[in-house]
Parts: sequence; structure tokens; C-alpha cells
Amino acid sequence: MSQAPSTGPIRLAAVIVAAGKGLRAGQPLPKQFALWRGKPVLRHAADRLVAAGAELLCVVIPEGADAHAHAILEGAGPVLLVTGGETRQDSVRAGLEALQQASPDLVLIHDAARPDCPPQVVERLVAALADNPGAIPVLPVVDSMVTAHADLMGDKAARETLRRVQTPQAFRYADILAAHQAWEGPSTAGDDAQVAHAAGLAVALVDGDERLRKLTFADDFGQGASMIRTGTGFDVHRLGEGEELWLCGVRIPHDKGLVGHSDADVALHAVVDAILGAAGEGDIGQHFPPSDPQWRAAPSSRFVEHAVSLAAAKGYAIGNVDLAIICEAPKIGPHRDAMRGELARLLGVQADCVNVKATTTERLGFTGRGEGIAAQAVATLIALS
Repeated sequence: MSQAPSTGPIRLAAVIVAAGKGLRAGQPLPKQFALWRGKPVLRHAADRLVAAGAELLCVVIPEGADAHAHAILEGAGPVLLVTGGETRQDSVRAGLEALQQASPDLVLIHDAARPDCPPQVVERLVAALADNPGAIPVLPVVDSMVTAHADLMGDKAARETLRRVQTPQAFRYADILAAHQAWEGPSTAGDDAQVAHAAGLAVALVDGDERLRKLTFADDFGQGASMIRTGTGFDVHRLGEGEELWLCGVRIPHDKGLVGHSDADVALHAVVDAILGAAGEGDIGQHFPPSDPQWRAAPSSRFVEHAVSLAAAKGYAIGNVDLAIICEAPKIGPHRDAMRGELARLLGVQADCVNVKATTTERLGFTGRGEGIAAQAVATLIALS
């Protein structure tokens, strides 16, 4: 166990239970150490509790995981590391006992596998402890409930009396420590509220949050990212004599065209960069370097199709694209519908998922002088499942 940090009186501490094996999650290491949305699950949980006001964290970890946990929690704030026991209840008691030197007024007990803890839930829990020795976040049961006898339906269960229980669970520290030390129930308690209830402590119910869902199975880790991702793109090409002008895959009549290694479709290039950005796949220059002769005069539609396929390979589809074209001439309005339709076709979406607009720079800068055209785009990707 690491030494307790030197601190003054502590009002709120937290025990994070991270000693499990997490085998159902299908990860190559315990799920609390696996990556989720860019960083380890445990670090998400720790950062959330610190942001919600926890002044000291006691993290209960598997035997031999000290170095790994230290690396994950570096910079998270004052942290104690404690080796867990045979059961969850043993691990929680070890964590609570490790906090005795700090002797906080209140303590949160939280499962590391619930990485997204909204601070409003902690606020509700702490407020409830003013009148109760314990408080837990719960959600209503919305589906019909029945009892089960093997594979046969039994009696109806009254969902009005049932609640889905989450963590963190909050307690007055001295009360929950005594309750765990006096526990004589089964080899392990389902959660800390059961330990408190068995000790005769009143446990208040406060509103939980769907964001507190527990990561349990491999599918819960999904793409390691959110259901919605957003990227931006920006591109510029100069106008030159003797070139064709292509915007959004549509040839536009004009006395000048855009100059570039490919067809120089500045609008599609901005869209490609936006999609690549949302997918975390770099930029258009990495995938289609102008030094590569195979892309000379290539239609930019190929770049769009490639970006869309990369997003799909990561489990994402195009949600919508918003594109702004910046130029003095040509006028975009007469071609807007055709451009929007062609861009929607390339993206594989309905036309109302694409917006094409135009603006000028009031004759300022290179676009104002008619030397080139700029475009900027925002793309939103949505998870396929």
C-alpha cells in the first residue's frame, strides 16, 4: 500500500474498486485498465471523482498491479493504492480501512467500471448525507418485470417498487466503515448499500444517470469512442487560366479554374479533411500526397469515397456535412442544388444531410481579389451500432 498523502482535514474521499478481473469484457487485460475513449477506464473514473470534489482517492487494485496503476493514475491527485481481497466486500473494507489516517467526513464508493460519473450525481448524493448516513443513485425500471422459474414465466413483479442501483454510493465515513467491519452476511455483499442496510443505516435514494452505465461486455467498449464524432476541414486553391473549375464534383462554367495536383476541387477537399478528422485518420495530404503521380488530375470524388470507407471501417457512417465556399466569383447560388445533390451521392446520404453555402470576404484578401477559392467543412459521424 502506498503512503497516505500529507493533507489537512478531508471532507470527501473516494474508494474506487478496481480489483476485479473483468473477464467478460473480452479485453487483453482487466477492463479497469483497458482503454475507453482514449484513456484507461480507471483514469476516467478517477478524474471524474476528483472533478466532483473528492479530495483523496483510495484505489483498490489486484495484487501485483501497483506499477500499472501508478502509471495510469499519475497526476490524478492524492491517491492511495491498496491491494484488494478475495471478494468485493473484502476489497471495499480494505479501502475504507486505508482511509482511517485521513478520517474523511464522507466517502464515495465507486466501481471503476463506471467511468462516466456526472458531477450532478455526486452533488445529489452529498446533499442527501445531510439527513441520512447513506445515499445511492438509482434509476427507475421502465420495462415490465416478471419472476422466472427456470425457462418459465412466474408472477408479475411490481416495477413501481424496483430500482436499478448504480455507483458511486455515498456514506458518512465512520458509519460505513463500522458497517463493513461488522458485516456477518454472505461471503460478499452485492453492494455497499446492502452492508449499510444490514447495519441498520438509512440509505436515501437519489436520481442516478444513464451515463453511469457499467462497462461489462466487449461490446461496451465498442469503438473506444463516442457514438458521435465531429471533424473540421479547410482548404484553399488558387485560380488560374486554362483550368476547369470543379466544386463538389460539379463542373462550374467560369473563365478560370482551380489549380492543383488533382482536379483541385477545394470544396470536396475540405469535406474529405473533415471526415478524416472525425475518424481520427489524419489529413488528405497523408492519404493522397501531391508528390504521388497517380493522383495527378484525379477526380476528388475518389478522395471522398476513400474517406467514407475509412470511417465505415471504424464503424461510422456520415451523419451530416456543412460546407461553406468562400469566393467572390463564380456565384454559387445557381449551382447549389446540383452541388448538394452530388455531394450527398458521394457521401451516401440523403440531400437534407448536406448543406452547401457560400460567402465572400467583402473583397478582402486573396479570395476578395479573385485569386483563389477557399472552403471549410464540418462533418459529423455517427456510430453504426
